[in-house]
Amino acid sequence: MSWWRGGLVTTALLIAVPVLVICASLTLPFSDTWRHLADTVLQDYILNSLLLMLGVGAGTLVLGVSAAWLTAMCEFPGRRFFSWALLLPMAMPAYIIAYTYTGLLDFTGPLQSSLRDTFEWGYGDYYFPEIRSLGGAICMLSLVLYPYVYLLVRVAFSEQSTALLEASRNLGRGPWQTLFQVALPMARPAIVAGVSLALMETLADYGTVDYFGVSVFTTGIFRTWYGLGELQTAAQLASFLLLFVFALIVLERASRQRLRFHHNSERKSPQRMLLHGWRGIFCFGLATTILLLGFLLPATQLLLWAVKTWQQNIDLAFLVLVANSFLLAAIAALCCLLVALFLGYGKRLHPGKIEASAVRISAMGYAVPGTVIAVGVLLPFAWLDNHIDAFMRQQFDISTGLLLSGSLVALVFAYVVRYLSVSLQAVEAGLARIRPSIDESARSLGSSPRRVLSRIHLPMLRGSLLTALLLVFVDVLKELPATLILRPFNFNTLAVRTYELASDERLADAAAPALAIVLIGLLPVMLMTRNMAGAQRIND
Repeated sequence: MSWWRGGLVTTALLIAVPVLVICASLTLPFSDTWRHLADTVLQDYILNSLLLMLGVGAGTLVLGVSAAWLTAMCEFPGRRFFSWALLLPMAMPAYIIAYTYTGLLDFTGPLQSSLRDTFEWGYGDYYFPEIRSLGGAICMLSLVLYPYVYLLVRVAFSEQSTALLEASRNLGRGPWQTLFQVALPMARPAIVAGVSLALMETLADYGTVDYFGVSVFTTGIFRTWYGLGELQTAAQLASFLLLFVFALIVLERASRQRLRFHHNSERKSPQRMLLHGWRGIFCFGLATTILLLGFLLPATQLLLWAVKTWQQNIDLAFLVLVANSFLLAAIAALCCLLVALFLGYGKRLHPGKIEASAVRISAMGYAVPGTVIAVGVLLPFAWLDNHIDAFMRQQFDISTGLLLSGSLVALVFAYVVRYLSVSLQAVEAGLARIRPSIDESARSLGSSPRRVLSRIHLPMLRGSLLTALLLVFVDVLKELPATLILRPFNFNTLAVRTYELASDERLADAAAPALAIVLIGLLPVMLMTRNMAGAQRIND
């Protein structure tokens, strides 16, 4: 069984190579280009990244906690519907909602055009907020990332001790005082965890901030690499971005440690506050507004554009895009699942500190932006390609060119590094539900670990494995920055094509691939809503 332990540690180290390479870039000498960036734009990158995180953190906090409180602790018309429907914005990638709202709210969009036609206004006669701005990026990211907070905080509210909440009300505290003085402090770890996830996605975003012209670390890495041709400087910029990510991880870990101090008693469903009259109407309107802005309005606009332009956009080239995207996502999802199954089962066989640490290291890629991982993958792959080419030239006078970098191998490896954590969490959750006594019984009858895995665990893990496949499949389908950097020449995906068309201001033409991504993105959301609906029937 020792090969399980050795393979586990080796696999974890290989997956950690891109992040380690980025961190190691700080030990290299800083070039003149770096000094130029430090004197000119580095301050803007830091300031805009901090402002973006602050704005998105506040936006997701307000939207997510408000929605969670309404659906978990209040009873108003449509509560059951909104309890799962408020997750739908999670299916809308941030860069797609940014393109859609730009088409709606820009100067030539239908809203401003209608205002000018109705009131006979001309250019400069009225003020309208600029959507392509830092504020616009904060709004777009908040609308699609608040479900991270909503999902975790709603569960926290639902599992809170009803005795404490009822005691608060019996002592004369109203609903608002109970919320701020009792419920929110008890849900603080879930709130911090949800906001941290949203902020990690904010730091990883490229399409939205690039389209809106906001200078942050992700756009700076692209400009340094492609505009200045400085891969080493881009890696050093990526290492500074990692500082923000690691700070968020430390904050989230610290908040999670407080969970042990929260005790849930009286596991009965909470007594929801009945809201009638104008209060019920207000809550219904608030939930409807959040859902409308985060999903219904942009999805409807995409559908209208797609119907309008389907004749010139739905052709053989579009089908090739769909095939490329599906093939790439399927391969990456399968690779993530196999690696996660190997690591998860290896940790079950050898539950030591070294093995547990190795698994945690391999899963840290999900917290790292795709841009950073792409740089970290390309550096060692290019180094290996150059050494192979030099060896073949010296020994056989043959140039091998680029075998790994700029190929699907590098791209799939980047996806595995980025999304292994998603598969690993699903696999470990499934393995945790299998009693160790089942393994011991099978081993006592002479079965090897591989036979136990294939004959016992895999059939019992079918649901968890399907969930892992589906979640990674959709995440890969939506991934933009890593695909932009590492894709082979003349190889496009739905996400890349959407970005290219939107960058050329062909927003209506970008609707078809964008809508395809959104529709496929609904699959994991439907899976989560089904689970929530089952839990809701139990509580109700």
